[in-house]
Amino acid sequence: MTRYPLDRMIEEVAYLAMHLHWSRTDILSLEHPERRRWVLETQRIHDREVAT
Repeated sequence: MTRYPLDRMIEEVAYLAMHLHWSRTDILSLEHPERRRWVLETQRIHDREVAT
């Protein structure tokens, strides 16, 4: 089993903290698939808002 890259996890935490104003503790308490889903959804909404 390989570990999830630390740099990628830090990037996800920073992204969610910046956009959703969640704490580091709250973000890190999410399982990886759920955290990744929040990143993708937040990014999708952000991209849609920027395009309009």
